Formats: sequence, structure tokens, C-alpha cells
Amino acid sequence: MERTEQELVRIGKLEEISKYCNPYPEKYEVTHELKEAKELEDGTTDVRIAGRIVFMRKMGKLSFVKIRDILSDMQLEFKIDMVGEENYKFFKSNIDTGDFIGACGEIFTTQTGEKTLRVANFEFLGKSLRPLPEKFHGLADVELKYRQRYVDLIMNEESRKVFLAKSKYYLFVRNFLAERGFLEVETPIIQTSVSGATAKPFFTHYNALDLDCNLRIAPECYLKECIAAGFSKVFEFAKCFRNEGMDSEHNPEFTQIEWYASYWNYENNIKLFQELMRESMKFLTGSTKVSYQGKELDFDGDWERINYIEKLTEILGFDFLSETDIDEYKKKVVDKGFFDYKDMDEYKSISQLTDFLYKKLLRSNIVGPVVMYNYPAFLKPLARRNDLNDKAVDCFQVVVCGSEMCNAYSELVNPSIQRKTFEEQLALKEAGDDETMDLDEDYLMAMEQGMPPISGLGFGIERLMMIAFDCQSVRDVTLFPTMKPNSK
Repeated sequence: MERTEQELVRIGKLEEISKYCNPYPEKYEVTHELKEAKELEDGTTDVRIAGRIVFMRKMGKLSFVKIRDILSDMQLEFKIDMVGEENYKFFKSNIDTGDFIGACGEIFTTQTGEKTLRVANFEFLGKSLRPLPEKFHGLADVELKYRQRYVDLIMNEESRKVFLAKSKYYLFVRNFLAERGFLEVETPIIQTSVSGATAKPFFTHYNALDLDCNLRIAPECYLKECIAAGFSKVFEFAKCFRNEGMDSEHNPEFTQIEWYASYWNYENNIKLFQELMRESMKFLTGSTKVSYQGKELDFDGDWERINYIEKLTEILGFDFLSETDIDEYKKKVVDKGFFDYKDMDEYKSISQLTDFLYKKLLRSNIVGPVVMYNYPAFLKPLARRNDLNDKAVDCFQVVVCGSEMCNAYSELVNPSIQRKTFEEQLALKEAGDDETMDLDEDYLMAMEQGMPPISGLGFGIERLMMIAFDCQSVRDVTLFPTMKPNSK
């Protein structure tokens, strides 16, 4: 690997440092995190802190350094008469921005009001062979930010804000659900049936069992098996994988929170999700009102509701639920002037085409938050059919700025109807729809064992973080997004 001139200089300094100390020591005892040290009273002595150097101002006999960790930063004052002439010379000659350092000394406040550690002694803790960039923002650096998130977090305060909030949010949700009687469980990521959602899976092979498997697209069926086992309320932070396209709102690998409650219907979940989103926005931003991509959103109060079937029928001008032939369906859409045949060429089933029309003609125009309910039954193979209309399911999704924040419904617990919907999925798969589910016999066995009334909900962490922090791309809120290997 060819080194830059700056890297070669730093490698030379590393060799020089090795003459004085181990440049990669085993440990360093700290008394306070940087955030804690900034709260100490002036005059506090024997304070030991450590961090990465992000700023240096070296002068004759007095120098200032700023060190940082993910939570905070702290200024250090180096004076030649405090650390000694030889140590000060070592500091000025060999230490660079990006290096790690530990320092011990006394807390004081400068004339400009900045809490500072007056260094009595210090230890070198690690050499950065690559210099930090002078600037690390702007469109020209977007790909570099995703590839080198570690540098992005060092240099970019907005990124630190987002990912710190995301880390803390996990505990917030766990506490929120635990206070309401939910228990956290874990379900398999490697599965033997494609089920839980309509999506194209990733496939893998289980060598020990000589078994072809798939990575889960959703934890739904296993979580409902927990309900059959006697859990009243369960939830999971689930890594899910869908082998589909990538855009500003979709990443093939993502995290969703999914929960299920015995004896609930979807109205219970509408109430719970509204409460969770209201409290989540307060926790993440300090307010229920946020600005996202130029739109003002308010997550307080009861949200507007839109009947999916009624509204899409009104827009299309014909009863799409009665359509049984995909070619006739497309012809009606073309005759109405919405799209041409080329726009719909990839859609092989009634469900695929309907979902496309819904997203383009209805969902895309919603600002919200809006509760979209009363979905076509053929779109939700795992949802409970409505008692008054078996072509509809008791389902809802919350739509914000044209995107779905959650998917929830009263669950289908009738095994005979479930088997029929699985068989319909297999027929669609044979017709060319590669986003359908398998016939999951293990899940059907659990259902035949008996299930109570259930309602469940799943929502994506990344989508929520995008809205809370007004991020344009899902990659802005994914710590390490998958990237093609760098050819350089």
C-alpha cells in the first residue's frame, strides 16, 4: 500500500515514540469520563481522563489540546513548567491530532469560560497513522462518511448526535414496553421458511444440517408462537434482511421492533403506537413537533385516519377488489390514464400491482401522521379477515411523508384460513411473484395448538430516526451501511 507523505511522517514519529514508551500500552486508569470531568468543580485535583486529540495549538511554553470521545470533549492545558521540559519537548515533537492521550491534573476554568484540565503528567496511548481530515462534511464526502463512519463520528457533531440518540433509544423502548407488561425474547435469524412478511429473502446454507435456509425477513411467526406458548406480551429487536433494492428509504439489512399482545385487536395497537411515537419524539428531540424534509409534523393527539380500500377505489374509479385477472386490471389502469403498460411490466400479481398503485397514487401524497386502515386481504396473508368483509383485513399502517412507519394488525389465528392463504401465496410464487411466503408447516402446527386473539406491530428504527433528525437517507442513520468494496 502506497503511503502519503503525512502518513510516512507519522510512521517516523511512531518509531521515535517507541524509544520513550510503548506506543500502544495495555491500559490507562481514568477517574472520570470527559462528560463527567466537565462538571467537576475548579480546583479538583488528581483527575485522570483520556481521549482522542481532535485539536492542537502548540506554542512556545504553553499549548492547548482538545480530546474527545463519543459523549463529550475536554480541553487540556500543557505548560512546560508543569510537565517538565523533556516531556513537553516529547509532546511537541511527536504527538499529532488523531492520537490518543491520557492526562492527569487539576480542573480550572479559562477566562473564556471553558473547563480545562491543567496537565501535571500525561501518557501516550495510541498513534494515529492517518491524519484526520480538516473538513468532513458536504455532498462530496457522503460516500466517505458511510465507508469510514469512525472518522465521520470523530469529526461530525451531527452524526454523533444521531447515533448517540439511536443507542439510547434502544433502552428507552425496552423500558417503555417493559412498563406495559411486555417481555423481550429472541427468535432465529436463520430460518427454514420464508414467512412473516412479503419480501424477497437472502438465502444461505446450513452446513451442519446440510439444509438450505433463509435469513429472516420478519420475526412475526416465531413471536406469535411465543403467544401460543403462554407469553401474554412479547417483543424483539430484530435484525431483518430483505434482498431487494436500495434507495434513500430502504436498506436490505435493517432493525425493526416487533411486538405482540394477547387479547388485543389493532385498535389497542393504534393507541399504543401513538403513545410510543409521542414519547419517542419527546425523548429524541424534546418535542412532539418535528420538521422533516421541509414538512412540519406533529405526533401529538389523535391522528387522521384514511380507509385504504375506500380511498384507493375512489382514486381509481373502479372496484379493484373485484379484479381477478392481472391483464384486465392493467388495462383498466391504462385506460384511466394513470400509467402505461411499461410502468407495470414487473408486476405479476394482483397484490403486487395494487401495492404499486397504492404507493404511487395514495401513499405518496400523504404528509401525516395518518393511520391508514382497512387493507385488502390479499396484501396481508397473516392478518385477520374483517368480520363484515372477508376481502378486507383488520390492519393499519402509519404513513408519514409518503412512507410507512409501522405495519400492524389483528392477527389471523384461524389455522384453516391461514393454510388457505399460504396456499394462495404458493400459487402466486409459481406465477412469478418472488416476494411471497412459503407454506410454514411448523407455524401452522403452533396455530392448531391454539392461539388467543392477538394483535401485533412492527416498526423500523431507521425510519423513525430519519424523521426525528431530518435525515435524507437511511444510510445517514445506519452506523455501518453495506458498501461495495473500494477498488482503490
